[in-house]
Amino acid sequence: MVEYELFGPVDAALGGELVGDILVIEALLLVLVVLNMVARALAHRRHVKQAEDGGADAISRSPFHIATNLFLVLGSFYYLSIEHHAGIVASAITVTILLTDLFEFESRKVEARREIDIERPKAAISASLLALVYVGYVTFFSGPLGQFL
Repeated sequence: MVEYELFGPVDAALGGELVGDILVIEALLLVLVVLNMVARALAHRRHVKQAEDGGADAISRSPFHIATNLFLVLGSFYYLSIEHHAGIVASAITVTILLTDLFEFESRKVEARREIDIERPKAAISASLLALVYVGYVTFFSGPLGQFL
């Protein structure tokens, strides 16, 4: 079977390389999902403080959260080029996370404008938990490592 390297050096570094029995990109995706969840929590705290201090106009997006969303989506799209089935599911979940984050940010601004309590981003938290469960499953229980469990 001929292996194609779509992204050249990136494929050489992340694509087929195993750490133990886990692909590097799978472990990287798992780390990115956890970082995204941390970034979401920090952004929510920041939004609550900004709403208290300056109202709806003071609420701004967190650069760290934007970066983790971007890297998570790009990483899942790259994973799609390596593992097609798991990649399409991971990509769908991460795009869902991105979309819910966009709508949840606008919801926070509306809540600040109406001067009601700022709620947690429930949909984005749910999508992130789904991503954590799925990427964790793919990383630890699917593939070569799953044969032994």
